[in-house]
Amino acid sequence: MRILALIGGGEWTEGCEELDAELLHGSRGKEVVVLPTAAAFEQPDRCVEHATEWFARLGATVRAPRVLQRRDALDPANVDVVRGASFIYLAGGSPLHLRSVIKETPLWDALVEAHRDGAVVAGSSAGAMVLGDPMIDPRGGAFTVGLGLVSNLAVLPHAEADVAKHHKRTFELADAGLVLAAIPERNALVRDSTGAWCCPFDGTASVWVDGEQQDFSVLPGLDPV
Repeated sequence: MRILALIGGGEWTEGCEELDAELLHGSRGKEVVVLPTAAAFEQPDRCVEHATEWFARLGATVRAPRVLQRRDALDPANVDVVRGASFIYLAGGSPLHLRSVIKETPLWDALVEAHRDGAVVAGSSAGAMVLGDPMIDPRGGAFTVGLGLVSNLAVLPHAEADVAKHHKRTFELADAGLVLAAIPERNALVRDSTGAWCCPFDGTASVWVDGEQQDFSVLPGLDPV
């Protein structure tokens, strides 16, 4: 089964060790392909350095193809790196930039193919937001098109305890039946190797449908493409 981790932000900081170690174990590899695309305007090199230092502590190396602009997502060399990965991690930053760079590109196709073949895929904050469809527009809380690795799932990262109150407009605009995943920093909603969705550690992620909090039993039909 394919492992997918949607992380609420705060990636590669204290409190994420257990999750990242489990994802690395699930990948059965020792290399993580990090896409710093969402951080293109926020010191992407520092993002890669941070990831490299973090995963070295877990016994893994990082490869980071420099996919910062759309032409980079068309580069066959970058596409090959993603296609051959066993663990792909989309860093946080701007979800709109990340989507514009990789949507409908060979690199996105390579990510989907790698995941179908068993690669672990993780996205944090912006990286988690784009993986669903629809995606929440950070400019005002309405909905826009996501990349759609998982359909009918929208991610609210950095989620506060009173998420329905703090994201009232998003909840009001959600289509009937849409699953909203509210995920705090250093927490994750994970589709594990059995195909089940769970919040594996402190359990503070939540899912909402039609304005009501639900248990994770609403999620089994939400499988990656």
